[in-house]
Amino acid sequence: MYYLNVAMNKKNILKIRKSLDKLDNSFLELIKKRSKLVDLVIKNKEFKKDIVDRKRIRVILKNIRKKSIQKKIDPLITNKIWNAMIRAFISYEYRNFKKK
Repeated sequence: MYYLNVAMNKKNILKIRKSLDKLDNSFLELIKKRSKLVDLVIKNKEFKKDIVDRKRIRVILKNIRKKSIQKKIDPLITNKIWNAMIRAFISYEYRNFKKK
């Protein structure tokens, strides 16, 4: 009986992982769309010093926390994800900023 449960659990895990893989592909499409929007933002910034907007970052994180709580999502998870994403896109902006 134990081995049957283990086999069932592994089968369930594989099915769940397939769903996670599909979701990851959706995330990749969203990241691609977000990157294109960030490219537009970069084109509209005059100076490299304009890349980091601490006030906007605080507002974004505050809103994500509020929405996470409303949607019953652990706000620590979303905070870590958004912090990492913001840092990654700031790095992207620095790498892609062209002097005018």
